[in-house]
Amino acid sequence: MNAEELKRRFAAGERYFPAVNLSRNKLIGAYLPGINLWGSDLSGANLAKAKLWGADLSRANLAKANLTRANLSGVKLNEANLRGAKLNYAKLYGANLTGAYYDDSTRFSRGFDPISQNMRKV
Repeated sequence: MNAEELKRRFAAGERYFPAVNLSRNKLIGAYLPGINLWGSDLSGANLAKAKLWGADLSRANLAKANLTRANLSGVKLNEANLRGAKLNYAKLYGANLTGAYYDDSTRFSRGFDPISQNMRKV
């Protein structure tokens, strides 16, 4: 599946896309609130300014993904791989990051504390 097919199917009302491969796809500014991408591969994807509030990205691979200025309010990111991800200025209000993985190359907004969000450094 590619970004265009995902957006087309989402616009048609589909919300459940578990374990899809969207690695290195461009989803800049995509409007996908409430989408279920549980266990999907979004490594290297560009999701800058994407609207994903209420989405399920649990166990998703977001390694080296660009989530700059993305709206991730209320998003489930349980056990997601955020190693090397760019989360600068991302809205994470009410997001569940329990068990999500990050490393020294992961970029968060100033003042964000991954430890208080029960994230795991690897």
